[in-house]
Amino acid sequence: MKIYTKTGDSGTTALFGGTRVPKHHIRIESYGTVDELNSHIGLIRDQDINQLYKNVLIEVQDRLFTVGAILATPPEKEVLKNGQPRLNINRISEADIQLLENEIDTMNDSLPPMTHFVLPGGHTTVSYCHIARCVCRRAERLSVHLHELEPTDEQVLKYLNRLSDYLFVLARKLSFDLQADEVKWIPRKE
Repeated sequence: MKIYTKTGDSGTTALFGGTRVPKHHIRIESYGTVDELNSHIGLIRDQDINQLYKNVLIEVQDRLFTVGAILATPPEKEVLKNGQPRLNINRISEADIQLLENEIDTMNDSLPPMTHFVLPGGHTTVSYCHIARCVCRRAERLSVHLHELEPTDEQVLKYLNRLSDYLFVLARKLSFDLQADEVKWIPRKE
């Protein structure tokens, strides 16, 4: 398979089902940002962290490919002419969301209560988590915007929302595990 097709040289790209749209289309921005997020999560996974976190992150990366496929499929192309779904893959399920919630709860139970916002940083690995969290929030915002224009699977929106929470708690847990300083943001008072 050739990597370059030259079909995008004019600034358009094809969605699943063949529809061509500009590369700046909200659908492309949505799944492109999910792809960016997946790369950031790979960077976190490449750090010297607990294997359990790596295993969860591999699962997340798998689910993000599913999210990307769903976002890359316009509603009018979701079903083939024979009545079968275009995407012959497992969709985002409640179990996928529950996994994130369980991991959040488990990590949170071992952390001191949060009384203030925290400044991102303290350790490179923690910073990677915060960057991924921010990219996840952007993917969520773009997907919500897409959903307002062309309804998409609401489980995708829910998953992205929960994933950003997971990444925040993972950043806090890694700060704790790595004994990094967690700097509280205390607003200045004049």
